[in-house]
Amino acid sequence: MEKSKTNNKKTINKYIPLFVLAVVMLWIKTYISQKTQFKLDVEGALQEMLLFINPLGSALLLLSVSFFFKGARKYWSLLLIYTLMSVLLYANVVYYRFFSDFITLPTLFQTQNFGDLGGSVLTLIQPTDAFFFVDVLLLMYLILSKKVKKDKGSFKTKAVLPVITIALAISFFNLAIAETDRPQLLTRGFDRNYIVKYLGMYNYALYDTVETVKSSSQRVLADSDDNTEILNYTKSNFAEPNEDFFGAAEGMNVVYLHLESFQTFLIDYELNGEEVTPFLNSLTGDQNTLYFDNFFHQTAQGKTSDAEFMLENSLFGLPKGSAFITKSQNTYQAAPAILKDKGYTSAVFHGNNGTFWNRSEIYKSFGYDYFFDIESYENLTPEDMAEYGVMDKPFFEQSGEILETLPEPFYTKLLTVSHHFPYHINPDLTTIGKATTGDPSVDNYFQTARYADEAIEQFFTQLEESGLADNTMVVLYGDHYGISDNHNNAMEQILSKEITPVENADLQRVPLFIHVPGMEGGIDHTYGGQIDLLPTVLHMMGVETEDYVQFGADLLSEDHEEIVTFRNGDYVTPEIYSIGEKYYNPETGLLIEDAQLEQAEKFQQQSNYELELSDQLVNGDLLRFYTPNGFTPIVPSDYSYQSSQVE
Repeated sequence: MEKSKTNNKKTINKYIPLFVLAVVMLWIKTYISQKTQFKLDVEGALQEMLLFINPLGSALLLLSVSFFFKGARKYWSLLLIYTLMSVLLYANVVYYRFFSDFITLPTLFQTQNFGDLGGSVLTLIQPTDAFFFVDVLLLMYLILSKKVKKDKGSFKTKAVLPVITIALAISFFNLAIAETDRPQLLTRGFDRNYIVKYLGMYNYALYDTVETVKSSSQRVLADSDDNTEILNYTKSNFAEPNEDFFGAAEGMNVVYLHLESFQTFLIDYELNGEEVTPFLNSLTGDQNTLYFDNFFHQTAQGKTSDAEFMLENSLFGLPKGSAFITKSQNTYQAAPAILKDKGYTSAVFHGNNGTFWNRSEIYKSFGYDYFFDIESYENLTPEDMAEYGVMDKPFFEQSGEILETLPEPFYTKLLTVSHHFPYHINPDLTTIGKATTGDPSVDNYFQTARYADEAIEQFFTQLEESGLADNTMVVLYGDHYGISDNHNNAMEQILSKEITPVENADLQRVPLFIHVPGMEGGIDHTYGGQIDLLPTVLHMMGVETEDYVQFGADLLSEDHEEIVTFRNGDYVTPEIYSIGEKYYNPETGLLIEDAQLEQAEKFQQQSNYELELSDQLVNGDLLRFYTPNGFTPIVPSDYSYQSSQVE
């Protein structure tokens, strides 16, 4: 009996110090990473304390799993868990450098994109990143080293319970204090920065997993009654079309030009005294073009796919992952399907793999007749290829030739790729110099933007030469930011001003041009977002939309409410900007006065409610229970994109 007690004591003496070292190393590494690698806007001593302690509870709890293994296995399980947690932390650091966001469970299942993203990921990795794994190597050395004696004993459950109890106590204390500083932290999870700031990286991963499972179960539990509240909301917020523009493009062809990573600050911007986008600049003054200079992207983790999702459906993208990936089998009432009943042929052109963002599947649910991907483009040379597909100029040249073969009227979308992070381009194709901030992503941005501008001008010329221009509405829109707020130091040099929270929100503007032959154009200062594009375009085509479930509102309508909701719950209006649960005056950049707080909070409630309703609809696949009058539901199995030939 005495010998048994002695062996158990030796077990504790030999393993516990190594375990404590692992907990402390992971705790400190995670804290430093959260403090230095993420912009969590920590304010005050309480939030600083929470940021410091939140990795401890989860590190202690997860590493304590190793106690349940016997003999040498507990050492290897400790190393494995430690390594996996380190990889999770580092993966989020790299992901955050471009997306200013954290990895979610749905993004991990977007595996069909991984091959295309390889080059971009490599540009985000820095030499100093090796330090993220020095501690992993140290732990491995200690376990392998003969200097650290190993025991073959095991821990009894009652010996492990105190460790788990302490870990849970720390975590619950953390959550309780966090809730006092930000009530309803876990029920208002639009912004992942808050979850990480208050609960830490590893607890966020657990929270994200639970939320993902919950959203996945919504479809199973949904029924037609769930549509009632949504229908009441969308009908009560319907914006009547503007008589001056309703039907302005009736019967015309429609061409969307998807401007990859274009931000509005590029318009009329001069680099070293030279216009970066001279052709797009000229469109702002075109007599048949409407240019919206307060149009914002509203994308989240889905980025380009979120932009497409909104313009086709007037539904918000998901708060995590991409609806293109996780909700491709849903029932939709997208633009191609709506216009199919009006006699339109629909097609998408994209010089990348058809599986990228799962387009080859979700386009069937939207009702697209044709999808021309990389397989449709011929005689391409290495110089014709960008990292994400065909360069814009050869892409437009060949797409324009196919466009001429489509039955009219047609509804089409052309997705450009040349102006995509990390903005690499063959020097022989550049016609403007780089910026000189010292930040490669920012400096290269202007050369690919100029190339894209030249390609767009080329496409307009093609339309003229083909005879299509006189009967075609062309809509040009930016899909999302190209330069994230991680590059704000360089952007301050570009814009010659400090990037305040208000300025950063303004940088989320993306261009929107609507060119209609014979229509009176001009510059429109209306505040709007991508969610508003579908009802705007349909009304200009003379299509009534009141019976459809759309969360956007016609930008040209007198009933359009100028509130733009971002996916994280922030919003902007002409008078109030909501940023990180603070309310700013956009003119002064200062926090608003008390007199406006009531209105600001009213807008906040409206934005949150709208996001919740849209998520309910998408997660529950609720459109399968509702068919508007005159609409023919899409049967995805009727569509196949095997052939690149127009029938």
